[in-house]
Parts: sequence; C-alpha cells; structure tokens
Amino acid sequence: MGKIGVFDSGLGGLTVLRHLLEQHQNTDFIYLGDNARVPYGNKSDSTIIKYSEQAVEFLISKGVQTIVIACNTSSAIALEYLKNKFQDIQFIGMIKPAVKGAISKTKNKNIGVIGTQATINSKSYLKEIATYGKYNVLTKATPLFVPFVEAGMIEHKAIELIIEEYLAEFKGKIDTLILACTHYPFLHKGISKYMGSDISIIDTGFYASKELIESNKSNDRTIEYYVTDSPNDFISVAEKHLNIKINKITKVDIEE
Repeated sequence: MGKIGVFDSGLGGLTVLRHLLEQHQNTDFIYLGDNARVPYGNKSDSTIIKYSEQAVEFLISKGVQTIVIACNTSSAIALEYLKNKFQDIQFIGMIKPAVKGAISKTKNKNIGVIGTQATINSKSYLKEIATYGKYNVLTKATPLFVPFVEAGMIEHKAIELIIEEYLAEFKGKIDTLILACTHYPFLHKGISKYMGSDISIIDTGFYASKELIESNKSNDRTIEYYVTDSPNDFISVAEKHLNIKINKITKVDIEE
C-alpha cells in the first residue's frame, strides 16, 4: 500500500495528522494544507466541492490511493461527490467516526456539535446521529475559532471570551461535545476548562484515525508537507502546539 493522502483548508488537518502519526507509526503520509483559501466553512457548497476536488486531484497526482478528508466542512459537503467521482480511491471522512465516538461516550443522550457555518447548515451531524436513534442534539456555528487558530492565537484572552460567548448555551445541557472542525482541537484546553471536566469532548481526528486500518509497514517513514500559501505560520503553529517537526514544506498551486 502506498502513501496516505491527508488534506484540509489549513492548519486544522494537522490535528488529524497527529493522531494518524501516533496510531499508524509505519505509514507514509502526504499532507496538503490549502491555506491560501482557508477557511472553507464560509464558502458556498459548489466552491467547497471545487476546492476539495482540486485537493484530491493533487494528492492523486502524488500516487495516493487512500485519502483522509481532514476537514469537517469538506466531509459534510463534498464527501459523497468525491466518492462518486474518484471510485478507485478510498476516502475517510470525519463525520461518521466522530458520531460513533460521541454515541459511545454520551450517558444521557445530550450531545452538542460546534463547527463551521457550512458544516452546521448541512445538518450532516444531525442526520448521522439520528441513525443511532433518538438523541437531543444542540448545534451551533462557531466560525471565529478558525481565524484565531490560523493566527496562532490559541491561548489569547480574546479566545477565552469567544469560547464563553459561543458555548454558554451548552453548559449544563450536554454531556458530550463534538468538535466538528479539525481546527478546534487546538482550543481543546480552553473549551474543556470552560465546559468542565465532566464533559466528553470528541476530537474528530482521533476517531477518524481509527478507521485507517491498512499500513505499508515502512521502517523508514516519510511525511511530505504541501501548502498553497506561505508556510511560515503553518510551521510555527504546528511545531509549537502539536509537537510535529516539519523539516521541509513545499508551496504548490493546485488551482486549475
């Protein structure tokens, strides 16, 4: 089996890659961060599909046969389109694994979902949770989290205020919270502090990583990093907050 492709609109997918690297230590990966066009979450469905398709075509050009869509927005809007168009490629999205994780954690069937505007508007999480039966689900778009993460302002006082503003209505009403955007695990500490230690927080990348079963058992693993804009902030945030060492990163143009 060849290398595994992973893509996101920017830094968020690195939270997924971290879990993939931990859980699949002998597997080669190619990561693409489309940071020139971040965020995807405030774009139209047609634009999200176009950007996702271009990311997939780039990764296929690198020889991958399995692609982890490390973006909840792309998973919500583009996954079915991508599966239909690229039928020889195995895709792993974020939504099904995350819901499976949330269902296993909740004790009172009260689940919260926070994500980008596009992910929340798609109702993908509501539909997937409903396949498990009757659950009380609160959803909320929390778009300001992404630009703070991209700017590396992960422990800034302002983000504490935004967390409180966004999540006040969830307090005391849920026991499980799905971080339905791969940027949000960067804010796990602040969200957990505000919500309290008795809340189960679902990191979509952790559960999606468990869906990847195969590996090529390489003893000399390689990880390739590509971005579509300046890599400077990308590298500094990744290395500081995820403990991922990036020795080389290449800027590419994936637009047609």
